[in-house]
Amino acid sequence: MAVYTDVAADELADFLSWYDLGALLSYKGIAEGVENSNFLLHTSNGSFILTLYEKRVERDDLPFFLGLMTHLASHGINCPQPVANRRGQALGVLAGRPAAIITFLEGIWPRKPNAVHCAGIGEVLAKMHLAGAGFTMRRANALSVSGWRPLFDVAASRADEVQHGLSAFLSAELDYLEGGVWPRHLPQGVIHADLFPDNAFFLGDRLSGVIDFTFACDDMLAYDVAICLNAWCFEPDHSFNVTKARAFLSAYARERRLSDAEQDALPLLARGAAIRFLLTRLVDWLNVPPGALVRPKDPLEYVRKLRFHQSVASVRDYGLSDQGLVA
Repeated sequence: MAVYTDVAADELADFLSWYDLGALLSYKGIAEGVENSNFLLHTSNGSFILTLYEKRVERDDLPFFLGLMTHLASHGINCPQPVANRRGQALGVLAGRPAAIITFLEGIWPRKPNAVHCAGIGEVLAKMHLAGAGFTMRRANALSVSGWRPLFDVAASRADEVQHGLSAFLSAELDYLEGGVWPRHLPQGVIHADLFPDNAFFLGDRLSGVIDFTFACDDMLAYDVAICLNAWCFEPDHSFNVTKARAFLSAYARERRLSDAEQDALPLLARGAAIRFLLTRLVDWLNVPPGALVRPKDPLEYVRKLRFHQSVASVRDYGLSDQGLVA
């Protein structure tokens, strides 16, 4: 979450007048994250999150995101719910941006995830994949392999300002991933595509819910697993933690077994997930809007992660035998 667009008090009051949320007591911007402008609202009826959709988010995609949250909640996944106004609409316009209010989720995200947290994420990710099978709306993944080269082109001329040799490193990896090795026939479905620690709330070690579905799309389910390996199973020094990976993958497999083909493809999918986030972070790092209340994330974190995945030969390097992924 972040704040790119400020909201004046009178604009917000007019926007909220269409909702049955009670009196507005206070609101404040949320600085974490990098994609949209978010505010915590306190009203006489409770707490809510107001999101103004910016940057990469297309207005036509918003019904997909909002509908997916409603669908997942109806299938037992604890996630925020869109709040409809008195016209029955969950989407409006505020400060010139598409805007929505969602319910507030209790809990905090883990700054130092442990193996128990990783197991909780593995379980909920598999349950989301299973629940998503009944969701009828579709959205292509604009940040899959065909979307990486355009990101690189935006940042290539300045990439070496961040790290010497970074441009050549990224170009070589893209050449490899675009050269026909990327999997095409693995099981598909709705994926979260951004399930990082700051998008998962816990009460102690118990997962209380999942937030931020603004990258959700249809893609390979195992690609979502690879994204989470990158997001949850490395230490602050970016070294890989096999214990966390084993807890995550085992918990996932108890709910949904990874096929042999998915297991074989996991190292390659993890490379793709690493370069995807490296590139989007690099673009954001080089293009922070002046005055924005935002904390861009360090792209170099994903250079070391990518190098690790480049050295992985099979799923056994993630801490499990092939048989260990059978539910």
